[in-house]
Amino acid sequence: MNDREDRTPAWPRLVTVPDTSAAGRVAAEIIAETLAAAVATRGQAHLATTGGSAPVGIYRALASSPLRETMPWTATQWWWGDDRFVPREHELSNVKPLDDVLLRDGAAPIPAANLHPFPVARALAAGEDEAWCAATLAGSLRTADIERHDGWPVLDLVLLGVGPDGHILSVFPGSPALASEAWALAIPAPTHVEPQVPRVTLNPHVVTVARTVVVVALGAGKAEIVRRVLNDPLDPNLLPAQLARRPGSTWVLDKAAAGSD
Repeated sequence: MNDREDRTPAWPRLVTVPDTSAAGRVAAEIIAETLAAAVATRGQAHLATTGGSAPVGIYRALASSPLRETMPWTATQWWWGDDRFVPREHELSNVKPLDDVLLRDGAAPIPAANLHPFPVARALAAGEDEAWCAATLAGSLRTADIERHDGWPVLDLVLLGVGPDGHILSVFPGSPALASEAWALAIPAPTHVEPQVPRVTLNPHVVTVARTVVVVALGAGKAEIVRRVLNDPLDPNLLPAQLARRPGSTWVLDKAAAGSD
């Protein structure tokens, strides 16, 4: 394999791959291995996935051999790090990529009971708002069989993308979520990045206590923000993605995002 792996003097672990396809494959390999180890150790695994374009290639790799046969589908609980306050079938939904790739035509044997998206559809149908949606998801997370550390749920793996402003989840620079004690929060529609729709998000502290964090950044448009997140002085209030600059994290970058030739 032509992937290039580097380690900075501290963490995170950086893996640079030739292209988007390779990034999806490498991230999927880490996910499958991590979740299988969690199931072997604790009998189940808890994953927080992401939305947008980043997980599509990952999902395709997970649904294909050999990972389809090694992925612990029935023992993995799927959560979402954040979502847009839109119906599940909407193009902006963070759940739609999983529906389209892993659930369509039985591509992956995920039991419906193992999927725990933010209850946006229920909120919209009942006329409830984003705060209700976030609080309901937080309640589900609190009743799940998940270890806690310093009062926060310890997920086995958190999968993240990085926004153009250095945000992760729906936690933007200067977000009050960074100082909140709620497990999940409503986030007003941002005005500085697209899409400008209201959000719901897990508290960014889940990134700091997760057993494993995988960050995927793709394309030349991410090169400058990745450079800043990994090299600037640590200030998560300015660059929330720096919460993922920690031991136990792996950043998977294609050559363009890594600033490589």
